[in-house]
Formats: sequence, structure tokens, C-alpha cells
Amino acid sequence: MSGIHPTAIVEPGARIAASARVGPFCTVGADVELRDGVTLVSHVAIEGHTLLHEGVHVSPYASIGLPPQDLKYKGEPTRCEIGARTILREHVTVHRGSVGARGHTVVGADCLLMAVSHVGHDCRLADRVILANNVMLGGHVQVGEQVFIGGGAAIHQLVRIGRHAMVGGMAGVTNDIPPFGNVFGLPARLVGLNVIGLRRRGFSKDNLAQLRLAFRFLFRENGSVFAEKLVTARGRYADDVLVMEVLDFIASPERKREMARPGRMTADDEDEA
Repeated sequence: MSGIHPTAIVEPGARIAASARVGPFCTVGADVELRDGVTLVSHVAIEGHTLLHEGVHVSPYASIGLPPQDLKYKGEPTRCEIGARTILREHVTVHRGSVGARGHTVVGADCLLMAVSHVGHDCRLADRVILANNVMLGGHVQVGEQVFIGGGAAIHQLVRIGRHAMVGGMAGVTNDIPPFGNVFGLPARLVGLNVIGLRRRGFSKDNLAQLRLAFRFLFRENGSVFAEKLVTARGRYADDVLVMEVLDFIASPERKREMARPGRMTADDEDEA
């Protein structure tokens, strides 16, 4: 294959599309599949049952599909998958799944994983997720569509982050983040909606107004316990698809962590209070 540099090491059994490019000093394991248009720039290591979909671009010194950092793991054939057109920058690490869980680490399509970010075993990232430099995702973390996680943020294992949420740089996240939320700090606190992100993605003023009212009722107003607020909100916002998405996320049986606790409102919420 002309797309494989002579210094690359490709084990027998690896499936590499004719249009894929494997650059200098890359290593590709026997159970790896690289589909059309995949580019491994140089010094990339890919192991295990790992699939890179069309157009994935991997920068130097990234490693994909290496064993999970889990002492229970004994070499079982777990998987790793990277979605189409995703970009992995320098020194990114994405580990394959572990035994006793899903056994499958997934990064969605059109994601950007900036330099030195880490995706732990059994994580699931939806499409168009951005991890800034040095972001660390513990095992089993779930990240929804179009989430942005700022540089140096650390996400505890089993945390769920709802779609269109924003995590501030250097945040320490130990609790779930609802869809459309904005968290910041160490420990991370829910400081309101991801207003800027939602505006950029075309959410209407009415969408933002209803979400803001629901967030304030659920996470800021006093006077009733949280479980009672959830019941009240289901009646009050039954016709609002976005608010119901937030409520369904909170009630999900996949939930392993508490919801993020509220902090001081952002300037956007204060200005429009």
C-alpha cells in the first residue's frame, strides 16, 4: 500500500483502506481497522480492536485503543471506536473498554480532542464534542452532543454531561451536568445556562427564556425538596421539549452521580434576571 510509510509497523491482519495514510514510525495492531481518508501523521500508536471511521486525523504521539488503566483488566478483547472526521491532536490518549462494563470506548463524529487530552476506558462521547488541551475524562464518562470542555478540566469517572453543556477551564467535575448547563470552578458548580453556546447554535430567545426559568426553579429557588420540584416541573413544562430533556436526564436510570450543585449566576443570567 503506497499510503504506508516504510518506517511504519503494521501487523498482519490490520485492515487499512487504500486511501488511508500511515505516516513515519506509526504502529498499527493486527485488529485495527482504518477506513477511507484516515491520516496518521507520524509516531501514532493504535492497538486492540480499534476502528477509525472515514476521515479521522491523528497527530503525532497520539495513542488509541491501548489497554484500559484498570487493574481488573487481563487482556480481554474490548473495543475502541473513533467517529468520522474526528481530529485527535498531539499526545491524545483514548483507551479501549474494560471488562464488566460496556467493553467499548466511543468517540463520536466531528469531534476535536486537543493536545494531551485523555479519554478513559468505556467513555462515550457523542458527535461534535470539543475537549480543550489537557482535559482528563475518567472511566465511564458520558458526554453529550456539542459539549465543550475547557482546558485542564478533570471529569470524575461515571459522570454524565448533557448535550450543549459547557465546562469551564480547570474545573473539577464530580457530579452530573444537565443538558444546556454551564459549570465552573473547583469543585465545579452549576452557574447557569450555556447561553453563548446556545445562541451560537441557533436556539431561540423563547428557548433560552424557558430554560432559564426552569433552571432557576430547579436549582436556585428555595421552599421545596428537589424531588418535589421535579414533579412540579413536569407539570409546568410538559409541552417544552428542551425542559423535559433536562428532567429526563436527571431522572435517567443511568445516573450514578448527584447533579451539580448551583453556584453564583453568570453575567448573562444576572443581566436578564
